[in-house]
Amino acid sequence: MKISQSHTMRAPRSRLAESMILFRIGGMSFAIAAHAVEEIREMVELREFNFGAGHEKLARIKHIFERNGRSYFVVDAAAQFHVQNPRPTRLLVLQHAPAAVLVDAIDRMQDIHSIHELPSAFCGEERGWYRGLAVIKGRVLPVVRPEALLSKAEATLLRAMLRSDRNAHQMVVTR
Repeated sequence: MKISQSHTMRAPRSRLAESMILFRIGGMSFAIAAHAVEEIREMVELREFNFGAGHEKLARIKHIFERNGRSYFVVDAAAQFHVQNPRPTRLLVLQHAPAAVLVDAIDRMQDIHSIHELPSAFCGEERGWYRGLAVIKGRVLPVVRPEALLSKAEATLLRAMLRSDRNAHQMVVTR
């Protein structure tokens, strides 16, 4: 039997897997797309950064580090996601943002084949934090939206604060 080209059956598309980094904060597990993370590093060379104290939404930015002439604002993930008892040991340096995220531990990398929509029980700010939920070995993990960790507007404001502080420091030093 010959089948014409116009009637050939196409194999169903299989969902492509997306590589995720699984990490923990205060006993809770999360996932983030591996392509959103440039580097996983230890918490070395961090400097205190207290400009967020006057801005409620920026209070989660408590450190900064510099590498190759570039400043990275360090987001305290426990403060971001309202998680108790954090013991940060690692930084996830984000790929397309001047941000790094403090996390307790990296569990592993895992390919995820599907991300489920957030149920309506997720309301308020957490709807912006997560892309959805993934089920891995019977456990449900929120999949973090990288751009929710530090928005472009927040990064712009933090850079301006940092420049202002550096200029004020230079004025004091030169006097």
